Amino acid sequence: MPKVSSVIVPYASYLRVYEPLAAFPEPERTHWARYARRPERPSYQDELRRSLADLLPTPPVPVPVHESADAFVLDVDGVLCVCPWRTRLRGWRALAELGEELPRPVLEAVLPEVVRRQAAQDYERWLERNPDARPWIRTATWQVPLSWFVLVADEERTYEKGTAEVAPVLRYRTPMVQARRRVARGLRALKDAMDEGPLIDGLLDVGRWLEEFHPRSLVELDYGGLVHAVPAGDLEDDHSARDVADGIAALRGGDGAAAGAAYARLAERWRSVRERRSAN
Repeated sequence: MPKVSSVIVPYASYLRVYEPLAAFPEPERTHWARYARRPERPSYQDELRRSLADLLPTPPVPVPVHESADAFVLDVDGVLCVCPWRTRLRGWRALAELGEELPRPVLEAVLPEVVRRQAAQDYERWLERNPDARPWIRTATWQVPLSWFVLVADEERTYEKGTAEVAPVLRYRTPMVQARRRVARGLRALKDAMDEGPLIDGLLDVGRWLEEFHPRSLVELDYGGLVHAVPAGDLEDDHSARDVADGIAALRGGDGAAAGAAYARLAERWRSVRERRSAN
C-alpha cells in the first residue's frame, strides 16, 4: 500500500478487470508472464505521478507518447490474472470528457485548445488502426458511480484501516460471472420500476463493457484515492454496496418506501464528499 507521506491524491475510484493470462494473445501473453515474475511492480500512485509529471512541461503532455507496458497482477485461485494499465488509451478517453468536468477558463489554463486538438486527432488516427480497443480500467473522480456498486456484494468487501504511514484501503472483488449476473438482475428490477434514469444508463454501459472480457475474469471496485476524501470513521462504516443491493431488492418487491430509505442512506453517506468537491 502507498505511504501517506508520498501520496499524490486524486480523489478518484477505479473499476478494474483482471483477465486470466490465457485470454491474452501472443506476444502479449509472454510479456505479462515475464512481467508477473518481477520482484517489484509499480502501483497506481506511480502511474499518477507519471501522468502529473507530464503536465508540467510547456506545452504539457496530456497523453503519454507510448502506451504503458505495466499492469496490475493478481493470483486468483492459482490462475494468474492481469489488468493492463493502458494509460495512453485511458488518457485519450479522459481528455474527451474533460470539457464536462472543468470550466473553460480552467481547462484552457491546464490544457490549451491546440494541445487538446492535437491529442484528439492522434486518438482518431489510432482508433482507425485499433477499432476494438478497450480499457481494463475505468476511473471516476469524486465518486463511486452507483452502477459500480451493483456489480459487487457486501460480503466481498475488504477494508484495511490506515495508519500514520499507510493509506487505508476499501475495495470489493468479485468473479466476472457474478458481476454480469448482478447487472442483469439489477436492470430487470430497475426497468420494471421506472422507464429510464441515470442508474439504468450506467448499468447498461458497464454491462456492455464487462461483456468484452473473459468470463473467468475478476472484477475489482477500488476506492483508490477517494479514501482520502471520506472521514476515517465513515469509511470504516461504508457499506454502500449493501445499500444499493437493498434498494434494488426493495424495488423488485414493490416497496418504494424501503427503496427510498436505502437511497437516503447513500445520499447522506456521500454528502461530505460532494461538499468537499464543491469547496474545491
